[in-house]
Amino acid sequence: MPQTDPPRPRRRRRPLRWAAGFLVLVAVAGYFVVQRASNDNGGVPYCTASADGKSGPKGSGQFDEISPEQASNAATIAAVGVAKGMPDRAVTIALATAMQESALRNLDHGDRDSLGLFQQRPSQGWGTPEQIMDPVYSAGIFYDRLAEIKGYSRLPLTVAAQKVQLSGFPQAYAKHEPEATVLTGAFTGTGHLTCTGPAPARAGDPAKVRAELTRLLGKNPLYTLPAAAGAPASGKGSGSAPESEVTLVAKPGGGDPAARTGQVLAQWAVAGSRELGITRVSYDGRSWVAGKDGDRWQERGAAGAGAGAGNSAGDPGAAGPGQVRIFVRG
Repeated sequence: MPQTDPPRPRRRRRPLRWAAGFLVLVAVAGYFVVQRASNDNGGVPYCTASADGKSGPKGSGQFDEISPEQASNAATIAAVGVAKGMPDRAVTIALATAMQESALRNLDHGDRDSLGLFQQRPSQGWGTPEQIMDPVYSAGIFYDRLAEIKGYSRLPLTVAAQKVQLSGFPQAYAKHEPEATVLTGAFTGTGHLTCTGPAPARAGDPAKVRAELTRLLGKNPLYTLPAAAGAPASGKGSGSAPESEVTLVAKPGGGDPAARTGQVLAQWAVAGSRELGITRVSYDGRSWVAGKDGDRWQERGAAGAGAGAGNSAGDPGAAGPGQVRIFVRG
């Protein structure tokens, strides 16, 4: 029988492959660490949601990490649901659906004529393309159709979402339920959303912020938007740049629904801070300042009497009871 060369050993190559793979992982991890560390100098921003309001590494407080675009869209979905009086379960269903359909991005394309956050189809009666590309409208019509489903809050999430969406892959919604639950807790419960990055460098438009809040509130009777208050007495928290203030005030007797509305609107302002030029947000004894305090919500203490509406001796930008104070770079 003819002799053949013995097969070449391959085991010696595996350590080299493992080493190469490890170096790639280290390089990728190092890239993200550098990007995060450079946020104060214009690095890549990101937002973190916590369902229980705790600060710490992921896992200790049910943290979920998303981009500012995703956070803004998610906050809009939650705010529309709260304004309509929908329960947390409905908000979770809506968020999980949008995560599956668009990854919380307002897409101008999709399967056939599908568009937007929920990939709704004009040809199926969801609205015009312009309407569907409006996150406030698309979230609103999703909730309207969800509310028509009897007992939807007791159904499995996949079943409830499928009855609205009529998707070809109904089980795909299930994998997003844990993250959607975290986001719901951040927007409507005891949690919070924080977004990293430098304070806005360009001026915002307080009129635009007011207009967006008015659209989000819709017919919700729990909050009002008083006339513009102008620049605050102190520019702390955003350097020396002037600021304009947009303040929401809860109507008397609103109770827990009003508190829930204030919570979601405050988180919405943080999520949209980069796009809208928002430098500070204060609500319920806490404040968030863009580019400061590690970009986390900080306890500021109750508003002090005699220091002006919503002001305290230590923090002139602190919100008083029933207030959401939003400061926009001038």
